[in-house]
Amino acid sequence: MKKMTSTEIRNMWYEFFVEHGHKRVESAPLIPKDDDSLLWINAGVTPLKKYFDGRVVPDSKRLVNVQKCIRTNDIENVGRTSRHQTFFEMMGNFSIGDYFRKEAITMAYELLTSEKWFGIPKELLYVTIYTHDEESFEVWTSLGLDPSHIVRLEGNFWEIGEGPCGPDSEIFYDRGERFDADGTAFTKFKNDEDQDRYVEIWNNVFSQFNAEKGVKRENYKELPHKNIDTGAGLERWACIFQGVDTNFDTDLFQPIIKKIEDICGTLYNGEMAFKVIADHARAITMALSDGAVFENTGRGYVLRRLLRRSVRYGKKLGINEPFVWKLVDTVIDTMKESYPALLETESQVKVLVLDEENLFYDTLAAGEHRLEELMKKHQDTKEISGKELFKLYDTYGFPFELAMEYLEEASYTTNQQEFDACMAEAKELAKKSAKKESSMNLQNQALLEFTTPSTFVYGKYKVKGKVTAIISNDDMTDSIDRDGYVIFDQTCFYATSGGQVADTGMITCKKFKARVLDVFKGPNGQNIHKVKILSGTIHVGDEADLLVDKDRRLRIECNHSSVHILQNSLQEVLGDTVHQAGSYVDENYLRFDFTYPGKITDQEILDVEALVNDTIKAQIETETEIMSLEDAKKTGAMALFDEKYGDEVRVVTIGNSKELCGGTHTSNTRNIGSFAITNLESKGSNVYRVQGATGNEVEHALYVAIKPFSDEKIKQLLKAKEILTLAKAEGIVLDFDPIIENPVPTSYKDVLHEKNELGYVLDEVKRLDKEYKAAREKKALGDVDSYVNEAFAMTGIDGKGLVMKVLSKDTKILKDVADECLNRLGTGFVFFANVDVDKVTFVARSNISLSASDMVKDACMLLGGNGGGSKTFATGGAKNSAKVDEVLSNTKQKLESFKGEEN
Repeated sequence: MKKMTSTEIRNMWYEFFVEHGHKRVESAPLIPKDDDSLLWINAGVTPLKKYFDGRVVPDSKRLVNVQKCIRTNDIENVGRTSRHQTFFEMMGNFSIGDYFRKEAITMAYELLTSEKWFGIPKELLYVTIYTHDEESFEVWTSLGLDPSHIVRLEGNFWEIGEGPCGPDSEIFYDRGERFDADGTAFTKFKNDEDQDRYVEIWNNVFSQFNAEKGVKRENYKELPHKNIDTGAGLERWACIFQGVDTNFDTDLFQPIIKKIEDICGTLYNGEMAFKVIADHARAITMALSDGAVFENTGRGYVLRRLLRRSVRYGKKLGINEPFVWKLVDTVIDTMKESYPALLETESQVKVLVLDEENLFYDTLAAGEHRLEELMKKHQDTKEISGKELFKLYDTYGFPFELAMEYLEEASYTTNQQEFDACMAEAKELAKKSAKKESSMNLQNQALLEFTTPSTFVYGKYKVKGKVTAIISNDDMTDSIDRDGYVIFDQTCFYATSGGQVADTGMITCKKFKARVLDVFKGPNGQNIHKVKILSGTIHVGDEADLLVDKDRRLRIECNHSSVHILQNSLQEVLGDTVHQAGSYVDENYLRFDFTYPGKITDQEILDVEALVNDTIKAQIETETEIMSLEDAKKTGAMALFDEKYGDEVRVVTIGNSKELCGGTHTSNTRNIGSFAITNLESKGSNVYRVQGATGNEVEHALYVAIKPFSDEKIKQLLKAKEILTLAKAEGIVLDFDPIIENPVPTSYKDVLHEKNELGYVLDEVKRLDKEYKAAREKKALGDVDSYVNEAFAMTGIDGKGLVMKVLSKDTKILKDVADECLNRLGTGFVFFANVDVDKVTFVARSNISLSASDMVKDACMLLGGNGGGSKTFATGGAKNSAKVDEVLSNTKQKLESFKGEEN
């Protein structure tokens, strides 16, 4: 096979498609123009969307490009796999209402296999197609591709919400047995699973249909103007045509990796650090050259993150000074032939990168100093908590992985689960920050300096408290007569923490009355009450009665205790590899996120639900103990949320569950009443989420959970009823009598039942629809004899014409009827006008030199519609059928007088 440089691949791509009538479109900058919804250009078609949606008419309906792209949604995989990159180049060819599936596949096959072009042996090519895409299968096999090299996949259908959509055909290259050690690659390939032997190199999307809300895929209408959108990753092509194992071994990366070798004095041997740095250096250089800058938000933050990852991985290679800026020259040198404008910004980019690196090294220095202090503080135990490392990350931007390296070198340990829990909680709180910090800045100086303690009293729903501070408009004040924030010396209102929502309730005294809307922790741990003043004025020093909404608190407590029981039950069923990744509880709902390295079966989750209910029925008392952290560890208590308790921690025990927890809990499991799981979903990366409800909320929560399934089931049954009604009117007898059950939901088993029953109904309705269409087609084809009898001789040629009006025929079936009629005629032209109320659809089929497309276009023009196709087959339509007889008369006259000229 040919050996080619990346530049030669780009050039041949352009050369082929220009030779095939495409206009060359140069790469757009990485920063999207007039599209605030995107941080980066992330696909070859992105800058061409204005042509596809009709906003701008292109100079040519055929376009070809090689587009610079950035994607950072899976940044953690860069360097771990052979194919992931943040910056990449996407080669593409596009048709905007011009050629379609057959031509696109034919050109792809020619470009790939012809010795004039890339010359890949066809035996090394495999393709996937949409399960029901017969036309693609026929085209590929007609070109000479072995049918066994074609795999049908349901997922080969490109669709994003409403609008243009359609099947796609992905092309794969077989890298050989060397990448298939266990011989399972083809099985995995057929099952759409990851493997290294068959590598996707090109995807052809056939934008054929218009997706509509509430319409099933099989009922999507065809687009009047069909489009082609393709994408082929240059880096993967370079890997293949340079005969190397990974993209990082190609000429796009090797010069950069060799430069890194020179800087660090270590030879590259496949280490992840080299790959990460080389990839990120490319992305940073290309983005800055296109006008991006380092910032704390948006695309600037992405670049900052990429640079800091590069610095961190540089440290792994022993590089302890700014070095990424030194790679800019090399990146530009590898890309300048294709992107000469890079040379104009080279000096500016180097300065930007060097300044940012210096800034981060200053950050690292501050973080290292703080880490040294922590290590001295814990030199006796040699353990630094995940909470402290999270604070180091949150305050100084000091990477956790880098901190771990320092700790390992000094024989210190930490708890990564604790760090991950803090990170998850921080993300959850960040979602709510707009609500809470829009009305008060928690980091204002007065609040930061306020250190008077505020104690939360467990087990009480009413306490007397003294006002110690009032905040209004971000400032401390002595009194307030409007909405604001109040701190008491003690409170029974629980502040949002550890996944448990805050209490609500009332605060009353003779001087004022206020409603508590929210409670959250201040920077020094005080409980800050967000209040709405109902009457009077609150003064610092006032004493008042604090009354929690007891009913709401009791429901929250039941849900919180259920989460503890749920975690323990998950560990009993699935094993100790279950670890908490986050949780949320309020009065109506509970959510539990956890990590688990495997798949979870329906039966396993039902077993978990049953275990939780067994614990509830056992009427187990909740026990709480205050003890030292060391003693708590000895008891085996799990630290799920690392609340700051000082030298002592609170251990909550419910049966076999024992956890460090600062939240509130029900006194006995019998108070929970019942528990049900309403949903289990995978969040990716071995993270699962369980949602559930307790007590009186169970029935409602389960109804909400099954509603999407039951609603869809009703829609499907109505569809079946419509099919049966139409069939009966046409004299077609069909069998449809599904067995449907509608039990009152009491557990997750009922959710699964409804989900499975929907699947059963979908299959039955699909079967019914298929049988109905088959019966209609059979019935319609039975009319062919009578249609053919209406054919007339075409005096100008040795052939026959057939022009007919039919009523309310299925267009797809009518196409088959037209084919059969033409087969019966031998040589000639068939034209049907299908009238349905006030609409008309035209179907034309020709095997003579008279163009079916032209005839349909003429017919549509007369009725104000549109249509088209090819010389041999065309369809069209119009909403006005008033002149359909005139169309039929004109068409018949044209056929009768046709002399055989080329049209």
